[in-house]
Amino acid sequence: MIVTVPEKYELPVSSPAPITSERQHEHYLSVLEKLAAKEHPTPEEEKYAAVLLTLVEAYEEEHHSIPDASPVEVLRALMDAHNLRQKDLVSIFGSESILSEVLHKKRALNKTHIARLSKRFHVSPAAFF
Repeated sequence: MIVTVPEKYELPVSSPAPITSERQHEHYLSVLEKLAAKEHPTPEEEKYAAVLLTLVEAYEEEHHSIPDASPVEVLRALMDAHNLRQKDLVSIFGSESILSEVLHKKRALNKTHIARLSKRFHVSPAAFF
């Protein structure tokens, strides 16, 4: 069944079901975008959006989740993304040997390292916890 909304949108209003494919996921996202664009959604549309959002979040958690990374993995990923070598971060760690120990998990990042890395890469300090 299709409900015609006074504004220029048509929203499929069938029984939402758990998402089983990427195509269905994309469809639900499309419907959510249309609902979010409405200035004055009806209470029924808000409930429908809440159900779709729950289904989308469940699907994304299972299929698109990003695994937690260790502080060293985050640091290595940032270094790779910025094409940096160890010597490029000496000013943050004080010496290349300290950075080497951190990268080889022989030494943990301390608060000063985390603060400097956060500033250098423009990321939240939480990325390193």
